[in-house]
Amino acid sequence: MDLDDPRFGQTVPCGCKAKEIEEKKMRGLLERSNLQALQDKTFATFRPQEEHQQRALDRAREFAERPEGWLVLLGSFGTGKTHLAAAIGNRCLELGQPAIFIVVPDLLDHLRSTFSPSSETTFDDLFESVRGAPLLLLDDLGTQTTTPWATEKLFQILNHRYMMKLPTVITTNVPLGELGDRLASRMSDPELSICVSLAGPDWRAGRDSSASRGAAPSGRGRARQQGRTR
Repeated sequence: MDLDDPRFGQTVPCGCKAKEIEEKKMRGLLERSNLQALQDKTFATFRPQEEHQQRALDRAREFAERPEGWLVLLGSFGTGKTHLAAAIGNRCLELGQPAIFIVVPDLLDHLRSTFSPSSETTFDDLFESVRGAPLLLLDDLGTQTTTPWATEKLFQILNHRYMMKLPTVITTNVPLGELGDRLASRMSDPELSICVSLAGPDWRAGRDSSASRGAAPSGRGRARQQGRTR
C-alpha cells in the first residue's frame, strides 16, 4: 500500500480474506431470503413468449436495479409471476441487497407457529422482520385461508409498508377487487404501485404434458401447505 493511500495505517483485509468475508455475507443473505430453492429463477431463464410477458420482464428488471415503491404482478396460474418475483430477489442478492421472499400461506403458518411454547422465535420478532424488510416479495397473495386474524395480520404488514413506502413485490392470481377494499386501494395506488398483468396459458401444464406422467410434483406446489385457521 502506498503512503498516500487513504487506507494507510488502517487494518485492511487481504484479498483472500475480503473474498471470504464477501462470500459469508452472500450466504447469510441467501439463507435469510428464503430463495435457496429458487436460485434458478433469474431474468436470464425467463422466456417471454408474448409481448406482454416481455413488458413484465422489462418492468421486473427495472425494479430489481432500483427497488422503489411496489410492483404488483397479476395473472392466472403458471404465467411467470413467481419466476419474476424470485428473479428480482435473486438479482438484489447479487447486488448485496437483502430481500425476503415468502409465500403468503407459509408466512401465516410461520406466524402462527410462534405461539407454540417450543418456538425459538417470538411473534413480534418474526412479524417485525417481515413488516420492515428492506425488500419484501410476497407470493400468492389471496391463496391463504381467510380468517379475521389472517386478514388483519396481512393488512398490518402491507399497510406499514405502504405508509413507509418500503419496496414490495406482490404476486396474486386474484382480482384486486376480491382482496378487499383496503388492500386493493393500496395495491393500485398509482403514486406508489405499478400493476403488471401476465396472461396466457399455464406453462406448467405444457411442461407436465411433455414429461413423464408418473413424475412426482415439484417446486412450490409440493412444498406449500394449506394455511390453517386460527
